[in-house]
Formats: sequence, structure tokens, C-alpha cells
Amino acid sequence: MDEVVAPATDTVTGTAATRRLRQRARMLRPAYWLPFVLLLVVLGFGWEVGARRMPYLFAPLGDIASVLTGDPGYFLSNTLVTLGEALVGLGIGFVAAFALAVVVSEIGVVRRAVMPLAVVLSVTPLVAIAPLLVVALGFGMGPKVVLTALVCFFPILINVATGLRAVPGPVLQVYRTVAASRLEVLRHLRVPASLPYVFASLRIVFPLSMIGAVVAELSAAGSADGLGSVIQVASSQNRLATVWAAIFVLAALGSLLFWLVTLAERRVLHWHQS
Repeated sequence: MDEVVAPATDTVTGTAATRRLRQRARMLRPAYWLPFVLLLVVLGFGWEVGARRMPYLFAPLGDIASVLTGDPGYFLSNTLVTLGEALVGLGIGFVAAFALAVVVSEIGVVRRAVMPLAVVLSVTPLVAIAPLLVVALGFGMGPKVVLTALVCFFPILINVATGLRAVPGPVLQVYRTVAASRLEVLRHLRVPASLPYVFASLRIVFPLSMIGAVVAELSAAGSADGLGSVIQVASSQNRLATVWAAIFVLAALGSLLFWLVTLAERRVLHWHQS
């Protein structure tokens, strides 16, 4: 039996390795990366034209680069503050949403009561309550974390609840036939089936967590740390290059988080057809 299985395993491994090598080779071809580079060049040229014609709105890219390289420690420290607020809020929102999604998927009465309200709240601009959270919780980390958790909570809840219920009927019937308990069905069937939905929600909420943290910082007039505070202070002092530098850092950070989630998804869901 070992003599039969080992070559098959080696063949599968070799096929996966060959596929990865082909993908890397394809990424090195100009047809893969050249369109994106050309788009960046066009956008950069358009930006410079806008900076000359509308200096009150756009800052030259050279000035933005000078601000970033002139004091990188300043932007790094504030980036870490905003990133910490976003990740803590996202973690709290994820744990709470996942736990509620499990309850919703298992108990029909709770599902019928919670999900309509969750859908309504998911399209409600929760960032509008940021000033109220500042009044209630002060200018510390509390309102940033709470707002970020609320912003991330409902997309995660809806996606995970959908994923937990997205089990094929015949497979679920097999588990019921062998008298599997609810916990066994949840552990071995529903949770694995929900993983694509979990990662889909994470691709959404990672950028949302940054937005929630920055909006809370902008709403906390007494806050002195974070990229939102950098934008607010620089705007009040008409330092346009600093404002755009902070925005570019936020865009780069959001893109990095999105890439990390995508990379983790490929590692975890290598078995999934997507």
C-alpha cells in the first residue's frame, strides 16, 4: 500500500510546486506588471498637473516624499498607534461576531430575531456615533476601539453566519445519519465550510478597521496620537504635504493588511476551489 500512495503524494506535491513556479514566472513577465506600472506613471503625471493647477488641494509628490523621509519616526509612531487601535477593535469585533454567528446558526429563533436587525445596522453609518463615543469614553483609546469593533462587527457576523449555514445538504445528512452531535457538526463541518466566508469578511473589515480608527481619532479633538490626529493637526496648520503623506501611509497600510489576509487565505484554504 505504501508503494502506491507515496508516488501519488509526490505527484500531487510536484504538481503544486510546478503550478507555483509557473505563477511566479508569469508574474515576472512585462505583460503582468507593466499595465500597473504604466497606470502609476499616468496617475503620477496627473497628480503633478493637479498640484500645479490646484495647489490648495494637491501637494507635489516631491514635497510629500520629503515630508515622509524627513521625519519617518513621526509617521511610524503614529502609524503604530492607529494600527494598534484598528487591530484591537477588529479582534474584539471578530470574536464577538463569530460567537454570535455560531449561536445564530444553531438556534433558529435567535437567527430570525438577530439577522434582520444586523442587516439594518450593517448599512447604518456607525461612524456618525464617533462624537458620542468620545463624550462617553473620553479621548483615550476606548472610543477608537469601540467604534472599530462596531464597524467590523456586522460584516463579520453576516458573512460568518452565512458560511456556517452554507453546508451542502447531502453532507449534512451523512453527519446526521451517523448521529453526530451539534458540536461535532460545528467543528468538523460548519466551521471549515465557513472559512471562505470568514476570509472574505476579513478582506472587507481590515480596511474598515483603519477607517473606524481614523474617524474616531478625527472626532477626538483632544487626541494627540494616531494618523487621524496627524491629518487633523496638519489640516488646521495648512500643511497639505503632511496631510497627503498621512493619507498615503494609511493607503499603504491598508493595502499591506489586505495582502496579508490574501496570503493567509491562500495558505489556509489551499484545499478550496477558489
